[in-house]
Amino acid sequence: MDTLGIYVQIPFCASKCSFCNFSSKVAPHSELESYLASLEHEIDLLFSGCQTASANARHPSGDLLELPVDSLYFGGGTPTLAGAEGLDRLFATLRQRFRFAGAPELTLEMTPGSADAALMAACRELGVNRLSMGAQSFEDRELASVGRLHSGSEIEAQVGLARGAGFQNISLDLIAGLPHQTRASWLTSLTRAIELEPEHLSIYLFEIDEKSRLGNEVLRHGDRYHAAAVPDDDAMAAAYEQAQELLGAAGLAQYEISNFARPGFESRHNRKYWRLDPYLGLGAGAHSFDGNARWSNEISTIDYAARLATGELPIVEWRVLAEAEQIEEFFFLGLRECTGVDLSGAAKRWGRDAINPWQSRIDSLLQMGMLEESGGRLRLAPESFLVSNEVFQEFLLPAQDGSQALASVTGS
Repeated sequence: MDTLGIYVQIPFCASKCSFCNFSSKVAPHSELESYLASLEHEIDLLFSGCQTASANARHPSGDLLELPVDSLYFGGGTPTLAGAEGLDRLFATLRQRFRFAGAPELTLEMTPGSADAALMAACRELGVNRLSMGAQSFEDRELASVGRLHSGSEIEAQVGLARGAGFQNISLDLIAGLPHQTRASWLTSLTRAIELEPEHLSIYLFEIDEKSRLGNEVLRHGDRYHAAAVPDDDAMAAAYEQAQELLGAAGLAQYEISNFARPGFESRHNRKYWRLDPYLGLGAGAHSFDGNARWSNEISTIDYAARLATGELPIVEWRVLAEAEQIEEFFFLGLRECTGVDLSGAAKRWGRDAINPWQSRIDSLLQMGMLEESGGRLRLAPESFLVSNEVFQEFLLPAQDGSQALASVTGS
């Protein structure tokens, strides 16, 4: 039976990092409290409106809302800024409206230093059983250069508080490519992270794009925000490969391009994204998927609250995926996982004839060694992880243009 994942967006932070390309904001606590009330209103409207919504309406179906919830993820931003009382209110509303499975995965994102022992204990009391901690680096110079408010020692202290509160599933995030990062400092961050014995660890490469202050400055070849001290692509690639080696040796097996875990601690919620399972996003800028349609909410917290105040759901985009789009997503999302995708399962879901247009590009990528096939499963070759976006691009282009697109992957 299908299960549902719920993502709750709390886009508020104590400070805005220079590398951040999300829509989070720094705002007074009163604004955060008002936002939490809007979240509760959105949840209520979802259920009050699904009874009268037509089949063509921009409204999640009652069938989706009735699915048992086996993963709940509070992201941001820094959700711990809501405090024990704010989180308690949200949990109470969610538990009142949704049907939770027997042992759901309940994840809370947090920044080191954003929660004391009392809040950690309160979160455990609420049922939170997984923490995703944005460590990013253990080197104080790197942290300060991008506007992080915590230090390396505060990461260790926060993990200690979490363990003391009874958390047995902790994930740490590290970013390869922060300003002033060197091979030696990256090794230090990896080593200190491993010494904390997390159950899960995510390695992200710094993304250079115009959506962040730092990324935009790098693109402009400027020197603000320590942009001139950002390592080059080769250094980032070397850092990623070093992480693969050290984390594997430490018992954290790679199960997705950016994610490593001890057996049984893979992120249940994130796997829903990669496997095209249904999930519901709540809050400003949140995205949802029911297996056929994708929709998203107003990004601005002000516009989000204004829509809700009129009694209208804050959905601004709704798109039903054509069959070809579903298959594209099956490939470029599913291939993120190290186990790859099940080709026979795809043929059963959409029909062999629907999959055939992609066969020529699959064959070409197999021939080039960028993909591997075994036991009916197709997966990225280990050597392709660092150029995975180029491989995924192949599954977004018209099938008849495959040969031309493959030339761009090889650089010919």
